[in-house]
Amino acid sequence: MKISHIVSVLLIVLLFQIPLQAQKTIVEKYGQLSVKGKYIIGQYGDTVQLRGMSYFWSQWQGAYYNAGVVKWLKDDWKCTVIRAAMGVDHGGYADQPYDQLERVKLVVKAAIDAGIYVVIDYHSHQAHMDPYTAKKFFSEMAKKYGSYPNVLYEIYNEPLQETSWSDDIKPYADTVIKAIREYDPDNIVIVGTRQWSQLVHEASLDKISDPNTAYTLHFYAATHKDWLREEAQKALDNGICIFVTEYGTCEASGNGVLDYEETKKWWDFMDQNKISYCNWSISDKEETASILIFGASWTGKWKESKLTPSGLFVREDMIKKNTPIFGTLKTE
Repeated sequence: MKISHIVSVLLIVLLFQIPLQAQKTIVEKYGQLSVKGKYIIGQYGDTVQLRGMSYFWSQWQGAYYNAGVVKWLKDDWKCTVIRAAMGVDHGGYADQPYDQLERVKLVVKAAIDAGIYVVIDYHSHQAHMDPYTAKKFFSEMAKKYGSYPNVLYEIYNEPLQETSWSDDIKPYADTVIKAIREYDPDNIVIVGTRQWSQLVHEASLDKISDPNTAYTLHFYAATHKDWLREEAQKALDNGICIFVTEYGTCEASGNGVLDYEETKKWWDFMDQNKISYCNWSISDKEETASILIFGASWTGKWKESKLTPSGLFVREDMIKKNTPIFGTLKTE
């Protein structure tokens, strides 16, 4: 055998022996993210699509807000992004700011340590009614984490149907983004859209002035079908960047039928358009959207028997599309 052939064989053997820990993390691979037209772009020019999981409201499923869960979702589920859904109302941050803030910090630190991206979500349906509290929260987050490329800020989860984009949501967003930019000029801001973050086309007609802004689209596959994909396509055609920070495999209630076929249609649509997405939710609440059965471990290491049908379905998609290959990450 020629020496060159022997060297080639040895290199292949060595590649197969490289542990996963030695491979690049998603943040090492893509670095600082930014918005360019309808795409998220990495620091080195790559078009980036993130896939991961969203936590449930922090005040109701706070036990899962810990480093063990983040590490397990990164290592076992191959998540490249985690969304920390900090509840604001209903006994959340507005009433107990210290407790909810600490839960968010645990998740953000764990994501940074794991080398994945993290969305800091201000989980409210009426955030524009109290911009002062939102500004205070995001100023603190930007000051603390603005130097880390891992962080994205979702400043308004789901504005209600009767809220005005131009009169309520956009002015609120301008105010909060200004507060963030005092400390963090670089990281992406994600803005919720009217009607539970569905009317992205409306927002595309009156865009946020900050160029590093994406717009939130939420769907639940058994309820939101072709009409909402058409709405999203019109928004994309107008050149805005969409981030699906929350989607469910079931009905909009979080319960009901698990719609495999419609979820696959949505996955295809998002993959074709390089739209990043997070599944709702990391929870053992007894409903279809939860990925865990009631009583599943609070620290990860879940066997498949502890996953719901939705959890098994979503995990399979994530592993298939996000699995590292020889020091790179499969993104499509």
